Parts: sequence; C-alpha cells; structure tokens
Amino acid sequence: MSDKSTSIAQIKENINKSSIEWERVLKDIIAHFDCKTGTLHFLDDKNLLQLETQQGIPDFLIPKLTTIPIGKGMAGIAAERKKPVEMCNLQTDDSGVARPAAKETKVEGSIAVPMIKNGTLYGVFGIAKPVPYEFTEQEENDLLQLGEAMSEAHLNK
Repeated sequence: MSDKSTSIAQIKENINKSSIEWERVLKDIIAHFDCKTGTLHFLDDKNLLQLETQQGIPDFLIPKLTTIPIGKGMAGIAAERKKPVEMCNLQTDDSGVARPAAKETKVEGSIAVPMIKNGTLYGVFGIAKPVPYEFTEQEENDLLQLGEAMSEAHLNK
C-alpha cells in the first residue's frame, strides 16, 4: 500500500520552503506513490539534465545517469516531449525508450515526469515500482503538478 501519510499538499509545502531539501522532496514523492527508486535532474545551461539527487539506484549505475542528454532514455525523452514517459514494465521493454542500464535497476513500473513552468523545461524526475504498474491519470496529473511546483521553486532559488 502507498504511504499517503505525506500528502501532495505536504510535498508542495516542502517544495516551497525557503531552504529546499531536494533529497527529502524526492523521498516523499517516492513514498507517496509507493515506489522504491527515484531520480531528480535539473536542466543545466548546456541543455543537459544533471542529477540533483536519487534514491535506491545501485551505485554502479550512478555514473550512467549523472548527465542525461535531451532525447536519451526515459528522462531525456520526457524532457524532449515535455510529457511524462511511462513504462508498465521496464524489464520487458523493447521499444528502445529505456536505456539498457535502466533495466539494471530491477524496477518495472516507472514514469519520468518533466518539470515545466509556463512552457519552460527545468528538469525531469522519475519514480519506479518493483512491480509492473501503470500510473493512473490522477497520479500523472499529481506528478505534473509536483513538477510545476519544483520548477517554480528551482527558478526562484
């Protein structure tokens, strides 16, 4: 069951604090959506996604996801399309969207969500479950709202 003890409103409250703890924000999002792993990348001035924080990613994979070009892997494609990219089962994906290293996380149901404010991309965050899963429309909308709040907070820091 998901840990709804941290509500979407509480997560947004943590995002809007003057001193944002991105690790805590990601941890709360992961818990709220009953996931086990997650990443948070911000877009840099060279148009690359740079890892801000992560949870549950094996150490040997960190170098492969520290910098992500737009258009590469789930996060890069979510950034390029400015729309969430979802996989019901990352382990059986043969579409080419998920990078080979992504399968080494051993997660299945996953989603990469662009962080957008007023049409401008600020980054991407992703969460994943250890079982096949398709995120609901409501969950996707909640994640997009969190992405917008994170964009605004990042913009104002």
